[in-house]
Formats: sequence, structure tokens, C-alpha cells
Amino acid sequence: MGMFTESIEVARAANGMPLRVSWQGQDYRLAAEPQRWFERRKWWDENLRIPRGIGAGIADYEMWRLQLVAVRGPQQVHSVDVSFDAQTERWRLVRVHESLARSA
Repeated sequence: MGMFTESIEVARAANGMPLRVSWQGQDYRLAAEPQRWFERRKWWDENLRIPRGIGAGIADYEMWRLQLVAVRGPQQVHSVDVSFDAQTERWRLVRVHESLARSA
């Protein structure tokens, strides 16, 4: 498993659930229902203080585990973790897990 951060494009439904991903010039569809959780942001490393009343998302950030299959090309399933920043509405790829063997 590799851990890093890279900007990606995520198309999502009205309820915020990821639907499709574009990454490194390749389009992917979801192979399974995404899993969502929240992780504590290390605000003490990012800022000296969190301003009062800034809103939701400053202390925690939204994470999603996605099972992706390329729209074109090999049908190998890739498991990735992405984060969503509600303030900037940007998606970041933070972990790429070992590719999963596609069950036939």
C-alpha cells in the first residue's frame, strides 16, 4: 500500500456519494459501494489555531474507500482511499492499496 496525496477528479451524486473517478488520464467506474468515514485533521500542524465559527469540516475530513475499475482497458479492481475537503470542494487521493484480483 502506498500513501501520498494527489489531486483527482471525482464525479458525485447529489447526496455526495462518489460515482466516477478520473485519475492520471484514465476514467474509472465504481466496482462496489463506496465506504465513508471521517478522520481527525492534524490542525495543530496546519494552523496555529482554528478560528471560531469557521464551520463544519475544519477538525475532521471526509474519507472514502473506493473500488475502481477502468472504463477502458484491463478490468482489474483497484482499491483507493480518497479525501474530500468540504471547504475547497477538492478531492485528494491519499492511499492506493494492492490491486484486487477480479473475481469472475
